[in-house]
Amino acid sequence: MFNNREFYSKAYTTVTMGLRQHTVFLKKMTQFILQEMPKARYSSLLNDFVESNYFVIDGDSLLVTCLGDKSFKRGQDLHFFYLVECYLVDLMRNGAQFGIIFFEDAECAYFPFPELLPLRTALILHLQHNTNIDVQTEISGCLSLEWELFLEERHPYFLIVSDEGLNDLQTHLFNFLIIHSWGMGVHVVLSSGQESDSLKLYAYIMQSTKRNQKFSKENQMMSQSAYKSLIQHLEEDKILALTSHFGHLRWEDMVEEQAHETIFLLRQLWPQGSDIRSVLCVTLCSLSLGRYHCFLENKKKRASDQETSVRQVDTDCSALQEVEDLCRLHCLSIAFLLRLPLSQRAQTRVITSHWIQNIQTFLKMKKWCEYFILRNISKFGSWNLNLKHLSDLNDEHLLKNIAFFYETENVQEIYLNLGDFIKRDYEHLWNSVSHLVKEFNVGKPFPLRTTAGYFLGKTSSPIQEISSENMSNLGFIPMTSAIIDMFLGDTLKDLPFLKSDDPVVTSLDKPKKSVVRFRLRTHTTLSDDYDMTKCHFDEKSTDSHYVNHQQKKMAYQRFYGKSLESVSAKVIVTQTSHPEEESSRKKTSHDTKPKKLTKKQTRRLMCQEQKEEELRNDLVSSIHKEMRENLNSGIKKLEDCLKSCSRIPEKLELEMVGLTVCFETWKEHCRGEGKISKDLSIAVHMMERIYSLLQRYEGFLLKQDYEFIAKCLKYLGFNDMANSLDPTLQMTDKKKKKKDKYSIDIGPARFQLQYTGHCLMRDEREDLDPRVQEFIPDAWQRELLDVVDNNESAVVVAPTSSGKTYASYYCMEKVLKESDDGVVVYVAPTKALVGQVAATVQNRFTKTLPNDTALCGVYTPDYRCDALNCQVLVTVPACFEILLLAPHRQYWVERIRYVIFDEVHCLGGEIGGKYWERILVMIQCPFLVLSATISNPAHLTEWLKSVKQYWKQADKIMEEEFISKKKSGQRSNSLKDNLCINQSYEVRLVIYGERYNDLEKHVCSVKHDDVSFDHYHPCAAVTTDYIEKYGFPCDLTLSPRESIQLYDVMVQVWNTWPRAQELDPEKFSLFKNKAFIKKLDARKYEEILKAELTSWVKNGNIRKAERVLENLSPESVSDSKDMVKMFPLLVEKLRKLNKLPAIVFGFRNGDLEAIAGSLCTFLEEKPESKSPLRTDECHSYDADIAKCLKKEKEINAKQNKIKANDQQKARKLERKLTYTAEHIHFLKNLKKIQEVPQDCTYGDVNALDTKSLKAVFEQVESTRNGKKLKTLAQRGIGFHHNSMYFKEKEFVEILFAKGFIKVVTATGTLALGIHMPCKSVVFVQDSVYLDGLNYRQMSGRAGRRGQDLLGDVYFFGIPLPKIERLMTSNVPELRGQFPLSTTLVLRLMLLASKTDNANAKVLSVLKHSLLSYKQPKVTKMLKLYFLFSLQFLVKEGYLNQKGKPMRFARLVARLCGHEPSNFIFVSFLERGLFHKLCQPTRRGFPQNVVETLMLVLANLFGRKYIPVKSQDANFRFTQSEVILDELPEDFKAALQEYNLKVAKDFASFLLISSKLVNVRNECRLPLSRIKFTGEEYEDSQLVSNLMNCKEGRVAISPFACLSGNTDGNLLQPEIVNHVVLRTVGSSVMQAPVLWSQKIDNQGRRMPLSAYALDFYKHGSLTELTRDTGMSPGELLRLLKDFAFYIKTISYSLSELCENKDDNVVLAFRQLSQIFYEKLQKVQN
Repeated sequence: MFNNREFYSKAYTTVTMGLRQHTVFLKKMTQFILQEMPKARYSSLLNDFVESNYFVIDGDSLLVTCLGDKSFKRGQDLHFFYLVECYLVDLMRNGAQFGIIFFEDAECAYFPFPELLPLRTALILHLQHNTNIDVQTEISGCLSLEWELFLEERHPYFLIVSDEGLNDLQTHLFNFLIIHSWGMGVHVVLSSGQESDSLKLYAYIMQSTKRNQKFSKENQMMSQSAYKSLIQHLEEDKILALTSHFGHLRWEDMVEEQAHETIFLLRQLWPQGSDIRSVLCVTLCSLSLGRYHCFLENKKKRASDQETSVRQVDTDCSALQEVEDLCRLHCLSIAFLLRLPLSQRAQTRVITSHWIQNIQTFLKMKKWCEYFILRNISKFGSWNLNLKHLSDLNDEHLLKNIAFFYETENVQEIYLNLGDFIKRDYEHLWNSVSHLVKEFNVGKPFPLRTTAGYFLGKTSSPIQEISSENMSNLGFIPMTSAIIDMFLGDTLKDLPFLKSDDPVVTSLDKPKKSVVRFRLRTHTTLSDDYDMTKCHFDEKSTDSHYVNHQQKKMAYQRFYGKSLESVSAKVIVTQTSHPEEESSRKKTSHDTKPKKLTKKQTRRLMCQEQKEEELRNDLVSSIHKEMRENLNSGIKKLEDCLKSCSRIPEKLELEMVGLTVCFETWKEHCRGEGKISKDLSIAVHMMERIYSLLQRYEGFLLKQDYEFIAKCLKYLGFNDMANSLDPTLQMTDKKKKKKDKYSIDIGPARFQLQYTGHCLMRDEREDLDPRVQEFIPDAWQRELLDVVDNNESAVVVAPTSSGKTYASYYCMEKVLKESDDGVVVYVAPTKALVGQVAATVQNRFTKTLPNDTALCGVYTPDYRCDALNCQVLVTVPACFEILLLAPHRQYWVERIRYVIFDEVHCLGGEIGGKYWERILVMIQCPFLVLSATISNPAHLTEWLKSVKQYWKQADKIMEEEFISKKKSGQRSNSLKDNLCINQSYEVRLVIYGERYNDLEKHVCSVKHDDVSFDHYHPCAAVTTDYIEKYGFPCDLTLSPRESIQLYDVMVQVWNTWPRAQELDPEKFSLFKNKAFIKKLDARKYEEILKAELTSWVKNGNIRKAERVLENLSPESVSDSKDMVKMFPLLVEKLRKLNKLPAIVFGFRNGDLEAIAGSLCTFLEEKPESKSPLRTDECHSYDADIAKCLKKEKEINAKQNKIKANDQQKARKLERKLTYTAEHIHFLKNLKKIQEVPQDCTYGDVNALDTKSLKAVFEQVESTRNGKKLKTLAQRGIGFHHNSMYFKEKEFVEILFAKGFIKVVTATGTLALGIHMPCKSVVFVQDSVYLDGLNYRQMSGRAGRRGQDLLGDVYFFGIPLPKIERLMTSNVPELRGQFPLSTTLVLRLMLLASKTDNANAKVLSVLKHSLLSYKQPKVTKMLKLYFLFSLQFLVKEGYLNQKGKPMRFARLVARLCGHEPSNFIFVSFLERGLFHKLCQPTRRGFPQNVVETLMLVLANLFGRKYIPVKSQDANFRFTQSEVILDELPEDFKAALQEYNLKVAKDFASFLLISSKLVNVRNECRLPLSRIKFTGEEYEDSQLVSNLMNCKEGRVAISPFACLSGNTDGNLLQPEIVNHVVLRTVGSSVMQAPVLWSQKIDNQGRRMPLSAYALDFYKHGSLTELTRDTGMSPGELLRLLKDFAFYIKTISYSLSELCENKDDNVVLAFRQLSQIFYEKLQKVQN
């Protein structure tokens, strides 16, 4: 024995030394991860579009996270499994797809914690057998080849992993996993710090960056070595642990000898099988008793060898008879588990005593045996085992209760019977143990205790007492209000209310104690966000320079709009003008028109027509010549001319010229090349011209035109097509042989599908619609126009670029024509889209309006212009809600006639979704809801119909009240105008699923230092399993050539395919009888092929279907490791293939700027001799420069003549001189642009004239990125992301739309509705934010309708598994948000109290939550939450019992963006804490006072948590403060008092809400749905004695009760969400509390970032960016928001306080001014 110990000791020493050698690297790795943590982004993991987001959870991280939950007590297995399943269900309920990985090596980390080994094993078995989750257990470790292959095959979006383990060794294992995942390009999500509400799960995301990948690659060898040493060290821990418990017996010996014998005997004893709990109980007791018996024998032997007395041996461990008693108690506890429902077990007393030290050895040995049995569960073979209750193998609290009773209470002559069933089960278990234990006699089942010793230690209070002293009285304060009565209705009858003499109620009549030192202005209306938003135009200004500047700005806006679409401005005339004036105007025009046509003018017109004829002939001649010289470039010129040409005869002539040249070129080509290698691209060009002629000019073609087209088709070998156009065209045999020489030798159907699918003719309507002048609308577009004409509402779901936005402009035009007062509100999701829409409106419409009225206005959080005095307002949801809820803006709200919601799928987004939902239910007028990506439009439409029906009834009631008051002579506000209009309350659903042009996908790979493109067939994205379960995704469409490709592969795979002939393109029924295949025919052919392949899968031909999908898949691609280096080669290839313009999408601003810069450098380094300079353009700039120099001389001459005292003229000339110098400098720069050779730029430098180019470039002259953008623009390159100024983004958008820029690298800023169509879209960067929705939005940019017949999408560096999931993922399903907050309730009550007829709007918000639509339980919960909010507001003194606002209600509502900080701020203010702090000196407020004030405000309004482990990093800060200090002591104490008070009220709310819960639903696991229900067992006196705690556990989940949690735990914010009844549906996040110390799910304090305070102290954005890890754009956004809040507080306090010189008012004014000045410096 000693020799073995010596061997193990030496081995352990060797391994420890090996591990020590890697200590430096382990610390280095740890520090690297810690320094990356501040860069983690706190974001929502689950949006409403996660179907494509396959990710992986590290199983051990999941285990450690749930073990660390503060509500969990070790030994309560069922509670642990409940926590695990709750976590997984929160992930799954939004459609998340994930797998769980348990590494084999990771098991070693639990050897120091034997009690966790069986728990881990049971968890694995439970997830494998009782859930549908993909659980991987065969992978050895995170550095293994299997794991690497797994990542390459699945490529998860991210990996959820813990940042801290049970000890340092397990933390190192997690660190290895993080580093290796980064190295493989997999992002990491930390399991700590996660937080969930009703629909979202938020977590820290640490993305795989170049820096992370570089670290992983550089330390690969060291990682492998250190990892092996760590695993060896853990293995030695296992050996030493087992040796100490099992003596000389090796682990393998025990497996072979004892386990097999025990299992074999039990199978003989129970051949019918049994529940896993019974099986484990019997095998565990028998095996552990046998092992303990051997352990004692060995211990005695060693003791005798060392001449140690037996008495000494027996003192440090329990005797065998004692552990037999403990095993009896264990068997009895299992009998309880088999019989008792969870609801009864949840009432178990909580024993606070711990197991005594003597029994610890046996307990550890027992856990090792349990681990062994569970780990080898497969050895039970075909035995009928019920593994359903793997989650409930142990209940330590129950065992302690039983032990306590038999060693303490039963001794006191309290005999309680077990009950017949429990007694029988117990005897069965113990008798089975007796049969299996052969070494000694374990005794009979009774008595349960044969020894008198104690198992539990002695304590003063062994049974935990349950106290409810801290809880508030259960009951609501009585309130009366029309809103309350109408919303809550009958719900009030079922709720408890406090009596009028209750202290809580009587205290409301007493004046609230307040030490606030300034008097409030009671009737002052506070400035809202609208008032404080920067106004870009002062309508009352008379300054000529200012007015001139604004006019230039408006002209530029129109120019911006014109660059987005080539639509002429439409003059709008209000229809209310007098008919006499209109007829007079028409008559005058009619009478004077003939008089204008003089002979001289007639000759002039004839000359002009002759000149135009000559120009047309020259154009035709030049196109003919260029096409003859170079067909491809000639075709491009032809297309450009067709776009610019407006007259149909001219277009027809150009098309015929194009066809003629193509025909001649084809004949020449065929004569030269013969039939061996014909260039089919010429034939394709010819067919494109034929399609165009027949589709667009059919009514203008003459007979000879048809004859020539037929001749062309005959030459191509398409006789049937030719005969359909000219049946008289016959050929002799000689001519037929001659024509065969020109035939393409491909069937017409196949040729059309394979080569000309992009230009197939479409079944489009030909009848004009008088409402649309620009094009002929489709049927669904006409339906939209009908909706607007009828004042109806509609939900419109149509693909990007399908034309759905036209209805918006038609709606605007309608309202503009109706009157000068009506308003259309266009709601866009982003500020960038607001700018584009506003510019487009300015360009589209012109209208003469009264003074102080504008056509179009804009309102965003950053700026506003003509927002309330315009007829078309373009805004974002948050700003629109501000206007709708502002009591003093209701006069404007009543003018709204239509609201247009663009990109409404943002309703389900993480940011801003709540605003969309609320404004949809508040508006009374008709609306249009637009989106390209909604999967449940019918549900959304039904919800909106219910809202409209509500408004129909509400409007009817208001109209009746108005008429009634008018008849009775009562004074009443005028009924709003839109009730007088024939408003319809109908809501139509308009769906159009066909994209105008096809999208083809390509995978980019790097081969031989070059970029190659491989076509990616859409069918390659699906699997046979997917097809069998779901079929083909509805939006997974094929282009015609992809349909042919699918058919060919199906024929190739199955030679005897029965339908091969039937589906042959040349014999297919839909094609056979048609000369020309149309787009719809090709789509039907595609659907039939898909259906056929689906039938293969479902009818037993799965292997053949798999081979089809395999053959369609692209070859494995090699990703570029250096995207910056390879990116220019990719763009060059796109240019050669004529695939520009292109938008390149990525997700990191810095990387996008870097690749744009690398592309620019690549062009600059190209030899410039390849293309001659464009001397004509350069000479024109020289002439302009000469004119400017001449003007400069004239100004200088004038300046010399001016008298010295004429200062005004001198300054004016000085300004002119400066402007002229700047203009000369600018012209010189433009000249440089023109001098760039054509092949050294991607853009068209002639796309804009000098004046326009100058105007665009001047916009970014002084911006942060202006210089860089202008340099890139010279090469036809740009970048676009959210950290840029609006002018900079506008600069890129204009130049891209005009063609001056052809390549733009961009983030998601161009995904949401921005009008920047292109030919190609390239994805160059993988990210957690590249999900199914973003993919659809971004790829939808490709393929410009009217310009491109085909769009292309390229994937560069995106793994194939990711591409597959992107293409097969579903579009989002809108489910709504939690609709209420306490502040919103206050704002609604303010609105109701200030405005007549506002009740209807308030009730609409309360009643029509999308979350509660058709969900009665959710509706009831929301009503209770509304009542809780009212109670809170009444107790805090913001409302009285009649619902009327009081005191600081306006200030709280004004600070609505930061709940609960707004309530706490006012609480501090009322307590006088700010007055105590803000004590000025003679020179103002000292620096320490202002910094303390900043500290308080940063804790309230600048809260940004960072990962817990960030505190452990050894940062080398220059001067920055990264971690924010806590509040000053007096503020902290006040906050704690406030929090406790609110927590009590929220706990009372939860207790009341719990009465609505069905407890039976709470007694089953949320994921596996395993029930622990049943009738309570009343036959046992012992059960009744142990489980008598029925009070104090009303709102607690019965699973959480097992760990001793009670209603008192509802006051602990860190565990409320984990212990409250799950079906209550409320989260602690909905309570207005702000805990000074936030605890993560592992019980650690989460630090706050000190970004705001640090910026105030040092004013350095650069250093703050470096030290915090945040991007400059994100940091600027946070600082702007913080600065805005300080300004808001300063303004509001100034307006509220009667004393302008109040210290607090002055302090906030000073702080706001200083902060804004510092922010302005870094922005400039």
